[in-house]
Amino acid sequence: MPDDITDEAAGTAVIIAAKDEQDRIALTVKAALKLPGIDLVMVVDDGSADRTAELAGEAGATVVRHSRNRGKGAAMESGAEAVRLLDSRDGGPARNLLFLDADLAETAQEAAPLIEPVRRGEADMTIAVFAALVKLGGHGFVVRLSRDGIQRATGVKATQPLNGQRCLTRAAFDAALPLAKGFGVETALTIDLLRKDFRVVEVEVPLAHRATGTDVHAQILRARQFRDVARALASREPIVRNGIARVRNRAG
Repeated sequence: MPDDITDEAAGTAVIIAAKDEQDRIALTVKAALKLPGIDLVMVVDDGSADRTAELAGEAGATVVRHSRNRGKGAAMESGAEAVRLLDSRDGGPARNLLFLDADLAETAQEAAPLIEPVRRGEADMTIAVFAALVKLGGHGFVVRLSRDGIQRATGVKATQPLNGQRCLTRAAFDAALPLAKGFGVETALTIDLLRKDFRVVEVEVPLAHRATGTDVHAQILRARQFRDVARALASREPIVRNGIARVRNRAG
């Protein structure tokens, strides 16, 4: 059971995992810096081949770089560890952690509703629900895989289980370590914290990111997402793990 005592004096750091986002990263960083209570934006450049790191720094972010692409979960861990080191150096209370996607651009400044429930001690993790996507539904096969897996594992039906816009206390983040690899991180975070009785709250926000297309690159991305979510669920759900084993046995 998590400790309900929360230090409202603690600030909030924004962590942005980014790969090849030079077109939007500066707008996202500048918008994040406008959020109330934000005193640090940490960008983790996860092996970009473009000017993502340079432009993020020019926009006001502190930048950590991975020399090669290590995946979203690893980038989130690197960003959180960098924030921890700064907190230790400054001697203040541990900051809460607001994770935002790199492609939010100007809409990142609308993320304030995610921060407040955590700051006030009413939630240990908030998850964004994009209002526009609620109207559209959100019935992709990867979303269904994640949503159904979370519900089987915890009894909770998540509205947008793959949404990466989340604010956590440091204690909640640490309780979820090590994070799941790649795109399985959001699904695993939700399951692990709910199972440990942390308070997880969904918050509707007017955020928007770049829509995934239908070209070959987008299809490859969805396949990777499906793989990573399936792996995260397999390590937490016997029903998924056994199903994967049966498929492998038939294939072999």
